[in-house]
Amino acid sequence: MTRFADRTALVTGAASGIGWQMASQLIAEGATVYAGDLDPTAVPAGAIGVTLDVTDASAFAVVVERIITEQSRIDILLSNAGTGSTTDPIECTVEEWDRVFAVNARGVFLGAKFVLPHMLAAGRGAIVNTASVVGLVGVKDRTSYSASKGAVIAFTRQVAVQYAGTGVRCNCICPGTVDSPWVGRLLEQAPDPAAARAALVARQPIGRLGTPAEVAAAALYLASDDAGFITGTAFVIDGGLTAA
Repeated sequence: MTRFADRTALVTGAASGIGWQMASQLIAEGATVYAGDLDPTAVPAGAIGVTLDVTDASAFAVVVERIITEQSRIDILLSNAGTGSTTDPIECTVEEWDRVFAVNARGVFLGAKFVLPHMLAAGRGAIVNTASVVGLVGVKDRTSYSASKGAVIAFTRQVAVQYAGTGVRCNCICPGTVDSPWVGRLLEQAPDPAAARAALVARQPIGRLGTPAEVAAAALYLASDDAGFITGTAFVIDGGLTAA
């Protein structure tokens, strides 16, 4: 498919997992992809790697201006960069709360802030933010993470309504438990990694974890013209977790 021929995209958190897959699939479908990450050397082949700390407004502005200078457009923003946490409300420190919100919520805000003027000027554009099912339902030991992803969902809806009718759409995806590098690192820290993985699989009605490629494919659908009548949605990709 070449759904994204002649389209320019910025993907954040593109050096691993879901973000890597997003960038890779966009390239495969014809897009020019700027892949932002703290480690731009690890982005997919064919992407234009850019150093990007999504918590840094100045850095975000520089990256966006570079894209406009080189391509004259930004058609797609996939705000995927994120960080996790595994604490309860008592254990969660103020420093952890601020750190997680800086990446997960502020990073999404900054992406929209700097990209939207260019999309609005062009009269078209698609933003897809990576939220999570834990922004929709309660999960133990995810205090700052859950709250930050809930903020992403609310911000997505606000942006969608703010710019409805302009040709600019804003949606978010809400993955469940995905077999990503972050989940892998989390399992490695468990006393019994095999048992911990089995417990994660057991809570998925579909009987397995999701894959980064499946989540990326959903994001690309929302970014494509096929989803032209969709804005403000929180697209759940969770193997039935929130339906159970």
